[in-house]
Amino acid sequence: QVQLVESGGGLVQPGGSLRLSCAASGIILRIDAMGWYRQAPGKERELVAVITSGGTTNYADSVKGRFAISRLSAKNTVYLQMNSLKPEDTAVYYCNAAVITDVAGKRNALDAWGQGTLVTVSS
Repeated sequence: QVQLVESGGGLVQPGGSLRLSCAASGIILRIDAMGWYRQAPGKERELVAVITSGGTTNYADSVKGRFAISRLSAKNTVYLQMNSLKPEDTAVYYCNAAVITDVAGKRNALDAWGQGTLVTVSS
């Protein structure tokens, strides 16, 4: 079983910054890509940023130049530094990880999700 726990959400004024963290725990052999998604009220969940095990990153056009994703593989942790925040960034942010587990010699691939953390950008 794998758990992702996010932290760092909250209320921030436009132009401000927040840093989200997500730590994975459980029976983990390795984690391939890790990423952040968000879902605003009345909208579908969308990809914000993703980082591979090799450090390659990809961002949604709407956050390029403002957000930065990073990971600390030794601690199965991924971060999202969010700068120059806008009201349209308001959403629940979800952590996602492509996890490979090894239980009693049997490997499985899991698409793990965190519970979400709310980011509100408002004056």
